[in-house]
Amino acid sequence: MYASGLPDIRVNAVDPGYTATDLNGHSGFQTVGEGADAIVAMATVERDGPTGGFFDRTGAAPW
Repeated sequence: MYASGLPDIRVNAVDPGYTATDLNGHSGFQTVGEGADAIVAMATVERDGPTGGFFDRTGAAPW
């Protein structure tokens, strides 16, 4: 809804995956840097990049 209502802004959802943090007692199987990959990719997406999608560190993910 936001993506269609804000055509000049890229709006996407990102799943960082199960990341080792203090919140889960460092039981995640990936590092914080790996968990941040998808977040950084979407935060720096170009003006003509994707919008209205769901992404993880491997790319587009199914809803």
